[in-house]
Amino acid sequence: MVELGPEEPIDHSDIYEGADLSGVDLHSADLSAAELSGADLSGAVLSKALCVDADFSGADLSGATLTRASFRDADLSGADLTGASLNKANFCGADLSAADLSDASLTCANLPKANLTNAELSGAKCPAADFEDADLTGANVSDAILLHEK
Repeated sequence: MVELGPEEPIDHSDIYEGADLSGVDLHSADLSAAELSGADLSGAVLSKALCVDADFSGADLSGATLTRASFRDADLSGADLTGASLNKANFCGADLSAADLSDASLTCANLPKANLTNAELSGAKCPAADFEDADLTGANVSDAILLHEK
């Protein structure tokens, strides 16, 4: 596992496909266009991180904190986001197809034009989330809280 202290700069050689970044604090990190497919980021902190056009396909982000992070146009297809905190995160145009967002918190999350085809959203909490023009074809929203959608 990569050890990063709170003031230690990110060594981008630690950011690669399949990397073990579980529990790492990447608060406010710039991970734009990063290749992290299949990486283990379970329990990681990516609050306010910039992940534009990044590849997180098949990554494990379960229990991660992604509050106010930007995943605009990122690939999170098949990612595991179970129990993650995605409050006020930006997923505009992101690919979340077949992603598992069960029991995730998406309060005030921004998901316009996101691809959520066949995504698992059971038990997700999404009050005030913006799903405008998002594709939810085949998504499972059973027991999800979708009140106050924009």
